[in-house]
Amino acid sequence: MMPVETRPEQIRSALLDAATGSAIRHGFFTRVGGVSKGIYEGLNIGLGSDDDQDAVRENRRRLAAWFDREEDKLVSPHQIHSPEAIIVEGPFEGTRPKADAVVTATPGVLIAIATADCGPILYADAQAGVIGAAHAGWKGALTGVLEDTIVKMESLGASRERITAVLGPSISAANYEVGPEFVARFVDADPENVRYFGASPNPGHALFDLNTYTVDRLRRAGVRAEALYRCTYAEEELFFSYRRTTHRGEPDYGRQISAIMLEQR
Repeated sequence: MMPVETRPEQIRSALLDAATGSAIRHGFFTRVGGVSKGIYEGLNIGLGSDDDQDAVRENRRRLAAWFDREEDKLVSPHQIHSPEAIIVEGPFEGTRPKADAVVTATPGVLIAIATADCGPILYADAQAGVIGAAHAGWKGALTGVLEDTIVKMESLGASRERITAVLGPSISAANYEVGPEFVARFVDADPENVRYFGASPNPGHALFDLNTYTVDRLRRAGVRAEALYRCTYAEEELFFSYRRTTHRGEPDYGRQISAIMLEQR
């Protein structure tokens, strides 16, 4: 088991840091630094998990405290693998809206998304003071959540030529085996998508490169983009993984969080 730490551990993007300086804080957080136990060991922030909800709230409080915010200032939507991004100006009132990306131009609003193999993407246009956070698994990436986040940022004054977008830890191609119907779905959408599928040792299957697919879509949308290429499936000490849990027959899984905030001016 991993050692229990009291402070959340995050991975930062040098590209985002260079593009935003001190005006914007961000982090792709690992599972280190939380209070959850058992299969949720560490910093599980998944409100939809079966973990003890007091532990989840404490984990979310620790995450928010890293940004010098209160837990109730952490703005994360009810994710449903949709193509929709929403604009926020502050914490949600009542039920969290269903969406898979959040965008804001309000300093001090901490926006975040949860993942456990899907791709967390953090966006920023420091000049305009507009940021975004998107959750993109295969379905969201294919149906347009990456691009809708950019469109919503533009509506707040961002320019896609100035936007930097970074894909954080997600499942790697080596651990993302898919069936023929999955491949057909992508190739039907665009025959060029065949290049994101590699050979699998299992006949009739393929390995899908979600990371490169995501970054290529972002770049085609006109933003500067890169991936950290950290694998949630392989790096068990650092990340939760839905697919790893499924392969082991475990009953549930934790979620890590990626978050970004405009500093108060």
